Amino acid sequence: MAGRSSSTTSTRDRLLLAAGQLLHEAQGGPVSTRAICERAGVQAPTLYHHFGSKQGLLDAVVNYGFTQYVQAPAPGGDPVDRIRAGWDRHVGYGLENPQFYVLLYGQIEPGVPCNLTSSAEAMLLELFTPLARDGRLRVEAAEAARQFAAANSGVTLSLIAQPENSRDLAMSTQVREAVLAGLLAERPAEGSSVGALAVALSTALADDVDQLTTTERQLLREWLHRLSN
Repeated sequence: MAGRSSSTTSTRDRLLLAAGQLLHEAQGGPVSTRAICERAGVQAPTLYHHFGSKQGLLDAVVNYGFTQYVQAPAPGGDPVDRIRAGWDRHVGYGLENPQFYVLLYGQIEPGVPCNLTSSAEAMLLELFTPLARDGRLRVEAAEAARQFAAANSGVTLSLIAQPENSRDLAMSTQVREAVLAGLLAERPAEGSSVGALAVALSTALADDVDQLTTTERQLLREWLHRLSN
């Protein structure tokens, strides 16, 4: 049984490696199922057994590649500094692996959430939530994560589209800071706005508040949402 499991994993890895290599070599061009199977040393039915289809294999390759930058934030340090570092890591990965990056965003369908983008937003939410709780956000943490992730991917795609020898890398930093300026409120010691305080209280309501009923918490959260906007 152990030998069978090892063999299965090895075959799957060979297919992932072969597809990844061919995607890189194709420079954005098409990659055939036959070429992938020949590179991996397997027959087409083996590919379908592991991934269902060629598209299933390509999705798995992209998912594997993106785990290099979609990672849980390391504990400690200022959340804003870690958010900045995450932005730079995202852009850097896209520029180093443009085929993977464009492959992912080229498959987005209207109305269908992208699982990897959702993962990135979930990681950002972990960093924005303590800022919201401290009264340092102008919008709710989930909205901040959504806006930041959208701007991050937009800048990355824009830079990929520019000729490599004339890319305006400074644009990434400028947009990153502009987005943060729009999301971050003044520190509490300097006087937070009503909206930022409403966000802080709304975030605190995510924790158990025994003094209020469920209905009361929902109603209060709705009022605070209005104030935060």
